[in-house]
Amino acid sequence: MNVKGLILAGIVSTTISCQSVKKDIVSFDDYPVREGKLTEMDYSPAETKFSLWSPVAEEVKVLLYDSGHEGSAYKTLPMEKGIDGTWKIAVQEDLNGKFYTFNVKVDGKWLGDTPGIMAKAVGVNGKRAAVLDLDTTDPEGWENDVRPALNNFADIVVYEMHHRDFSIDSISGITNKGKFLALTEEGTKSSLGEKTGIDHLKELGVNHVHILPSYDYASVDESKLENNQYNWGYDPVNYNVPDGSYSTDPYNPAVRIKEFKQMVQALHKAGIRVVLDVVYNHTFDIVNSNFEKTVPGYFYRFNSEGKYADASGCGNETASDRAMMRKYMIESVLHWVNEYHIDGFRFDLMGIHDIETMNEIRAELNKIDPTIFVYGEGWAAGAPQMPQEELAMKANAYKMPGIAVFSDEMRDALRGPFNDDKKGAFLNGLPGNEMSIMYGLVGCIPHPQIINDSVNYSKEAWAAQPTQMISYVSCHDDMCLADRIKSTQPDASIEERIALHKLAETFVFTSQGVPFIFTGDEVMRDKKGVHNSYNSPDSINTIDWKQKTTYREVFDYIKDLIAMRKAHPAFRMGDAEMVRKHMEFLPVEGTNLIAFILKDRANGDSWNNIVVAFNSRKEPAKLNVPKGSYTIVCKDGKINPKGIGRVNGTEVIVPAQSALIMHQ
Repeated sequence: MNVKGLILAGIVSTTISCQSVKKDIVSFDDYPVREGKLTEMDYSPAETKFSLWSPVAEEVKVLLYDSGHEGSAYKTLPMEKGIDGTWKIAVQEDLNGKFYTFNVKVDGKWLGDTPGIMAKAVGVNGKRAAVLDLDTTDPEGWENDVRPALNNFADIVVYEMHHRDFSIDSISGITNKGKFLALTEEGTKSSLGEKTGIDHLKELGVNHVHILPSYDYASVDESKLENNQYNWGYDPVNYNVPDGSYSTDPYNPAVRIKEFKQMVQALHKAGIRVVLDVVYNHTFDIVNSNFEKTVPGYFYRFNSEGKYADASGCGNETASDRAMMRKYMIESVLHWVNEYHIDGFRFDLMGIHDIETMNEIRAELNKIDPTIFVYGEGWAAGAPQMPQEELAMKANAYKMPGIAVFSDEMRDALRGPFNDDKKGAFLNGLPGNEMSIMYGLVGCIPHPQIINDSVNYSKEAWAAQPTQMISYVSCHDDMCLADRIKSTQPDASIEERIALHKLAETFVFTSQGVPFIFTGDEVMRDKKGVHNSYNSPDSINTIDWKQKTTYREVFDYIKDLIAMRKAHPAFRMGDAEMVRKHMEFLPVEGTNLIAFILKDRANGDSWNNIVVAFNSRKEPAKLNVPKGSYTIVCKDGKINPKGIGRVNGTEVIVPAQSALIMHQ
């Protein structure tokens, strides 16, 4: 018998949860799969149907409450077991506004109250699920909400943000600071007159907003919001309902749902799609998790010692390869699309999940809208309990068509490795990073000029298409870009740091991958040098809107970069063969100089033979280019698509610590 079988038979002693299973079941694979949807509460005024999948339960009860957080149950009802391990009961009265929990008995022990694994409405802190007709939470005009048009994943520009960071600053001019509704307010300005909030996003030109975890999570006590608690939210409790801390009333189950929808609706009206950060790879804990209180052991993986595996670094890892966990993930994603009109998903530690599950999620989303974007971290915090070739790791991205992965190759080759905040790379003028950056510029696809042996982390291309690569230099994890430049170049002047900041972002937005920018990088946001600010106070994490005025030239440069990318399809070909045909790296002398040409009116562009050059040296660099007459559109940290100047011949000078872009 394998280890999993030993655990299930109770031979290997781990925790009570692992031993608490039926004697006639020797493998999790023997558990029946629930037919139909995983809906656990189906409301109508005439009756409410409750159901819970727990094939190992001896008894299951549903408890009804008047309050979402106070008092005892006013009624406890036994449920009946069905043939697929699903327990059911119908309560023939109008339960609208009531709350409920389930309690499951396994091996003679009641496991404790749980709102279930599929709760879609909850009370404060998510302890009890709510009986609610979700249709009543639709804002006015919701039926006419339309997903903004998107022709190709190559057209995407992602902006990653945390609700509280984005709006909590006292001078933001936003009324609903730190709330979903902050992104519904139009016309907001900082005290210095700069656009903030949703108007800032429109001004910048992004078309996808990636919001950090917004489902119900554990680390913020929704009953004590006056304490100004902070967390990124990577500690899931209820995956299928918005978190109450971002609502104006966490006690009212309908409010968080309606306000989340209002946020999505407002962003859609602004032409911006919404990406949800999802964390299916682990739960906040095990003992108190809804999964464990429903079907002990089933939803998690175990290591060779029979203990809970921990590839997440958070104490556990979920088992996406198991039939009901896979079904759960698919239904959860579809719920966010159908109920909340979500346009994309960023999978945290996607490398813990199996390829088959990710491909099934992609296939189900394609049935609804193939332009829904899916991407994730192609790694794990530890080694998952599955063969590497079956996991949704970066190296296996080519096995997952239509799913993108973050590229740490170009990121670290630009600013230095994740595990050493003081070590620099290309931006510091350190040689040896050029090929890793070139690898990222082509979108991590096979390209005849990329020498894979010289790439820092990946010795072969992992993307089949450039749109499978997320191009970035900074995100919520690790230092933000401004802090990293200060950390690696503490003696640099502010003028040098501004120049290097612009240079770094130019790589991101001229890469053939999908560009991604961390909120505030466009105004040189800093987090006071904090590497991991997941629970740091507002003083560390908030966007200081004064910096939009102070560093307006940085904002304008990045805004113009985005506009240039949008206006010129050569920068976003979206097809590997086209990239190989039209994108050619130019020979350079020495190190810390990279240049390429987008030739022969790439992707039908109005600009022909676009030359892009990057120089991180502290002195100007000579570059040989194909003979011709060129219009310069980017030079010395400024962009003007109408032209900054002209140059003729076969040689051009690339200014120090900056990018040069020109075309024929």
